[in-house]
Amino acid sequence: MKKLKGIKLLLVDDEPNILQFLEMGLQEEGFEVQTAQDGMAAVTLAKQFQPHIIILDVMMPGMDGFEVCRMLKKTENVAIIMLTAKDEVDDRVKGLTLGADDYMMKPFSFEELLARIQARIRNQFPNLLGEVELGAFRVDDRRKEILYEQRVLELSTTEYELLKFLVLNHGLVLSKAKILDKVWGYDFGGDENIVEVYIRSLREKLNDKEHRLIRTLRGAGYRVDL
Repeated sequence: MKKLKGIKLLLVDDEPNILQFLEMGLQEEGFEVQTAQDGMAAVTLAKQFQPHIIILDVMMPGMDGFEVCRMLKKTENVAIIMLTAKDEVDDRVKGLTLGADDYMMKPFSFEELLARIQARIRNQFPNLLGEVELGAFRVDDRRKEILYEQRVLELSTTEYELLKFLVLNHGLVLSKAKILDKVWGYDFGGDENIVEVYIRSLREKLNDKEHRLIRTLRGAGYRVDL
């Protein structure tokens, strides 16, 4: 992904050295960055700054990252990536249950953090990117158009949203339940086998006869391989 302007990140950590390192690196990538060293400051700054992404440490004095996540997810349209030094499944589950969009363990590489930030932007704020090129795909969310191998695909609205979701999450296994929630909506009351019908249609339009592009993982879901 090329360097971008206009994407706002809030870094929240009580360790100044970590904040300084991440702030410098992310500013170099073109992001607009602000920082906070405790939970209360993070909540106040988030409401003023209106960030697209928050990198949020779990273990902080006073208000911890879980409470910050819970409060902000109620009122703000923001993607939250939580950081923790603990290798505990319960912590990860708690964070995700409260609305966190991703989770990283300390220590981590800057390159991995950047990749996760980019994934969140592609998924939750694609309009900031205009067009996203991934492998042989180009997703233009403003025109609601997807090109494959430089060919515009003739897609219905649902087919567009489904293929966009699959492509933006390439490499990940996506269950039918998750696809239904993200593409059809949580209140969809129909049969989840509708996903199979639309996957079949997409494969035909992509000439994916051998299912090498949209793979079926029996009992788990689907994965796009680029």
